[in-house]
Amino acid sequence: MPSSLTFRVLAFCSTLAVSDSQLAHLVSAQDVSKSRPNVLFIAVDDLRPEIACFGAKHMHTPQLDRLASRGVLFERAYCMVPTCGASRASLMTSVRPTRDRFTSYFAWAEKDAPAAVPLHTHFKANGYHTVSLGKVFHNKDDHADGWSEPPWRSKLDQYQKQAEYHADIKKHRKKWPKKKRHRGMPFEFADADDSDYPDGECTEKALEYLEKFSPASGQPFFLAVGFRKPHLPFNAPQKYWDLYDVEDIDLPTNYHAPKDAPKAAIHNSGELRSYAGIHPSEPVDREMGRKLIHGYFACVSFVDAQIGRILNQLDESGLSENTIIVLWGDHGWQLGEHGMWNKHSCFETSMLTPLIVVTPGGEGRGTRTRGMVEFIDIYPSLCEMAGLGIPPHVEGNSFVALLADPSLPGKPFAVGRFKEGDTIRSDNFRFSSYSAKNGTILGEMLYDHRVDTAENVNRATQERKMVAELSKKLQELQGK
Repeated sequence: MPSSLTFRVLAFCSTLAVSDSQLAHLVSAQDVSKSRPNVLFIAVDDLRPEIACFGAKHMHTPQLDRLASRGVLFERAYCMVPTCGASRASLMTSVRPTRDRFTSYFAWAEKDAPAAVPLHTHFKANGYHTVSLGKVFHNKDDHADGWSEPPWRSKLDQYQKQAEYHADIKKHRKKWPKKKRHRGMPFEFADADDSDYPDGECTEKALEYLEKFSPASGQPFFLAVGFRKPHLPFNAPQKYWDLYDVEDIDLPTNYHAPKDAPKAAIHNSGELRSYAGIHPSEPVDREMGRKLIHGYFACVSFVDAQIGRILNQLDESGLSENTIIVLWGDHGWQLGEHGMWNKHSCFETSMLTPLIVVTPGGEGRGTRTRGMVEFIDIYPSLCEMAGLGIPPHVEGNSFVALLADPSLPGKPFAVGRFKEGDTIRSDNFRFSSYSAKNGTILGEMLYDHRVDTAENVNRATQERKMVAELSKKLQELQGK
């Protein structure tokens, strides 16, 4: 990997407010950029590690498995906030969330962390052609000046059976007239082409760019491709639903709140409740739950196929020989675990998400690491791999050493938060503390992953020594 004095000088320049006209005069940046690796940055919304290469053999994810076989699969990569906008804003700036920063799905990085130089902006300032396709930031225009071209998103509708589904919505409005919102059905299986859906169109756009980019062009690219699925609604062509037999699908065995969990830890799956056909307050019944899980699986396989098409184009163009690939899900998702649907919690199911990294040099090829990492670590890691300096605002740590030696331990702790909850993951435990703004403790949770990986029994009352240790460490590490 390149790491010269020139790179460090250029990296320092990138932390300043550099205009496009000024960039044109950075001749040294243009010269050095010829030897720099490209970056293919793939985001998948709501992707939990229920894919085959993570051990879920019931899943049909051959392309994600193929990607993992070419790089390092991180078994313990944790998001900072389990909601779209906040997670992405934190990842793209390498700034930790707080009670007043990166708090909601609608978070803007440029508003909450105005002093930070986002990842794509840093790469642009160092001679990269930066492109955003699909959902990268939650808000398309967040730090749009850091992209070399205006960010692109599909305008296609997510539903294909419009007439049928609008009829269903009317039926459900009559059934539950006091329900505030009926966004549409929570799933769809249409006899449609991949390109009829936003993610399919996003793939087509990515293929166009990969055809334009040439190994001989002299300018490296940072291509960010953000897929919407498997985010609700679970809409995908019928052929992906057909990959799974509904008779093999059932609700999780822990379709109930954990024993002794505080009220603050459990939510009513509000995001799902806004869809037609979902009762406004009662638990999702088994029939509907199985359909939701089936739809989630289908959407994962749909996105898997899109990723495969992009990898094929990357290989055929010869670009893969000098391209770093980073695939990440913005957070996990609960498919009924603890009686909840969606993310929005401090449980492992919301905080843990896939991360796969492929380097041109093939470091760690086909391996997996238990080394713990946080999503704020992606920014400095990409900087190191590309030979760029790391801006002073960055709070993450590079995990490049794990790519060379996946047996290394990684971080001793991963810290995250959601609303009133702050959570910390150690090697064997997850501890979460819920508190009011005045500091009053509303509840605590401690789960021992040596005997309770599903986090079904809260041990906070019985293990006060461990609670004290992790509470202290959490206060030391959480964002200020």
